[in-house]
Amino acid sequence: MLQQLRAVCVSHNKGERKTPVPQVELRPNHGIVGDAHAGNWHRQVSLLAKESIDKMRALGLDVDNGDFAENLTTEGIDLPHLPIGTQLRIGEALLEVTQIGKECHNRCAIYYQAGDCVMPKEGIFAKVLEGGVLQPGDMIELIN
Repeated sequence: MLQQLRAVCVSHNKGERKTPVPQVELRPNHGIVGDAHAGNWHRQVSLLAKESIDKMRALGLDVDNGDFAENLTTEGIDLPHLPIGTQLRIGEALLEVTQIGKECHNRCAIYYQAGDCVMPKEGIFAKVLEGGVLQPGDMIELIN
């Protein structure tokens, strides 16, 4: 199966769904230009697999790319099982996995609709080592 980027998404505020856009610009040690989560910290970019979104659809939810506040929707990679420190080459950019899953302090709208949310268990976070422009269809290569 191809390992590729399915969607790129941004939001202006934290704690809200992200909107799919045609492309994003990643900046080293910052994240996605114009995204609420960008900054000099370890969770600059969030990734969630299309396969995880499909699980929630199977529960009857009407969800799509960006609805779990992920920046990058991937396909063909088992994201939650990547070791911390794994590097991903996506298009021109190079990302390093910094965190698997997250603690949800407040239950999101998705949780209340479905009784569960995949982002805390299956979403991952990364920092940007090398920047570049990303768009859906870009191939993803696991470096280590």
